[in-house]
Amino acid sequence: MKIVIAIDSFKGCLSSKEANEAAAEGISKVYPDAEIIKVTVSDGGEGYMEAFHAAIGGKLEEVMVRDPLMRPVTAKYLLQGETAVIEIAQASGLTLLPKEERIIIGLGGSATSDAGIGMLKALISAFTKQGQWDDITAFKDVTFTIASDVKNPLCGEKGAAHVFAPQKGATPEMVLRLDERARKFAELSTKHFGFDRSQMPGAGAAGGLGYAFLQYLDAKSMSGIQLLLDTIHFKELAKEADLIITGEGSADRQTLMGKLPMGILEQAGSVPVFLIAGRISDREELLNAGFARVDCINPPGISLEEAMRKEVAQQNIRKLATTF
Repeated sequence: MKIVIAIDSFKGCLSSKEANEAAAEGISKVYPDAEIIKVTVSDGGEGYMEAFHAAIGGKLEEVMVRDPLMRPVTAKYLLQGETAVIEIAQASGLTLLPKEERIIIGLGGSATSDAGIGMLKALISAFTKQGQWDDITAFKDVTFTIASDVKNPLCGEKGAAHVFAPQKGATPEMVLRLDERARKFAELSTKHFGFDRSQMPGAGAAGGLGYAFLQYLDAKSMSGIQLLLDTIHFKELAKEADLIITGEGSADRQTLMGKLPMGILEQAGSVPVFLIAGRISDREELLNAGFARVDCINPPGISLEEAMRKEVAQQNIRKLATTF
């Protein structure tokens, strides 16, 4: 029996590697002779650099950056040959903030929803002599690829502020201000360059950081999931497998909108795919999409605080895996 395990991180609880290990331990109890392939994965957010490191190797470098509240924090990036993999969540990730700080949304220089202005200012400061963008030559031979499965534009009802800022704690008033500032920035940028990429799919990713890459650095946008799965040759790994197990912290109808388990399902071919998660909603829609099984790892009645404990989540995954 051949089983492929490719579970996304349970944010704030388990890394992809830890979740995969727990599932493998449970399966081994029932199928001790099974061939188990564990694949570290991420959809472009937390753990993406780690997933590429596991896939292509390379060296992890450390650098001092600023977190969403502008405090110094050490981040890592991956270097492999002439390729660098940078995970934005290392600097501006929501997991860097405790719950009591997540209602704070910076409206000018924050990495959370600033249309990439903070990044552009940092690049200008670091790579130009006069502080003028037109003087920059450091990136003339650099090709940028943004790996994201977010299709939202920068502004408007489906833009970064309206769709994602409320998830981070922004009030309706904050959302309007963020969206207006992003729109004005895009208008000024359009006048400067003579073209507008604010409505391109992915411009609204990471609080509008996608827009800054597309507009200012001529980046190309690719599906983060597909880029990773192609890099690790997932289809080859899954060939002749009897079962694929994937998962994420919370699975619902949004899972079907390009999140990692859906990417796994699309590349699975005829191999059955089991989906596990810490929380399940819209089970029938997930099953109708093609998942062979959809299971919550947590028993009924467990508190969120208890479920989020690493050792509890690992044990619950192990226990569920013995039923596969």
